[in-house]
Amino acid sequence: MTAAPGGAAQVRPGGADAAGGSAPVRVAIVDDQAMVRTGFRLILDAEPDIEVVAEAGDGREALDAVARSRPDVVLMDIQMPVLDGLEATRRIVAAGDDARVVILTTFERDDYITEAVRAGASGFLIKNAPPEDLLTAVRVVAAGEALLSPSVTRRVLARLAAGTPDPAAAAGLDRLTERETEVLALVAGGLSNGEIAERLYLGEATVKTHLSRVLSKLGLRDRVQAAVYAYESGLTRPGSAPPTGA
Repeated sequence: MTAAPGGAAQVRPGGADAAGGSAPVRVAIVDDQAMVRTGFRLILDAEPDIEVVAEAGDGREALDAVARSRPDVVLMDIQMPVLDGLEATRRIVAAGDDARVVILTTFERDDYITEAVRAGASGFLIKNAPPEDLLTAVRVVAAGEALLSPSVTRRVLARLAAGTPDPAAAAGLDRLTERETEVLALVAGGLSNGEIAERLYLGEATVKTHLSRVLSKLGLRDRVQAAVYAYESGLTRPGSAPPTGA
């Protein structure tokens, strides 16, 4: 899997350690199969910059584990007893936890992916992906980016765009300045911050500032949710050309 538009970023530290360096990324593993959790733990714990701080066998246990261990990233299975991964993700995001969720599944189904993004997940990873992709997912999502393969992102956005624009989402665009709206449309078009900067003749730091304001004003967590919002609001439609700037 690859990072969403914007590319991989440096690991968001879990905090500064006593020596002033970056603390490991704290990870919680949620899966109803103990062997799967063990396999993921072995891969993750072998990395000096990653620490597994909790495990859970269902969504209900996941809520307790996240509240107790305060992970940076939650690797979340979808199909589990008691409480499924999508509902657990919704509750973690609704609770305002800083943890970012990467959905894990053996099924690359568009409906799962779409619901995962709507639930507030920051990434989606197929369980049979190679270990290096799992490590990339943890690091990229911990850095504050969103992670979906480009092919998955295109399918999800096309699925969302096929519906009728959401009036509430469309009304939310009124909170944005003209420049912020341009940046949102370009994010939905798949452009990185550097590409947006070139398109709008801005500095990359300025683009980051505009994007941060867009996320804050619209209550979004990352680029994927911003892209979803642009499609659901009707700002961007399939095949539409992104703005060229001035």
